[in-house]
Amino acid sequence: MTKQHSNTPPERRYDVKRSDLPLSCPMPSMSGWDAHPRVFLDIEQQGEILCPYCGALYVLVDGEV
Repeated sequence: MTKQHSNTPPERRYDVKRSDLPLSCPMPSMSGWDAHPRVFLDIEQQGEILCPYCGALYVLVDGEV
């Protein structure tokens, strides 16, 4: 079960699959792909991660962590 981050609005929560790895924020498919410097996020260890720039929450939804 995913922990809820009370300060992350639902529209800033993104489910990602292993096929999306390596994960970067912003993701190339996002409309704001140039909103902040691209940063790679290590989601595999915890199964979820917050972007240090924009606070978007990424949750790994398929596969075991």
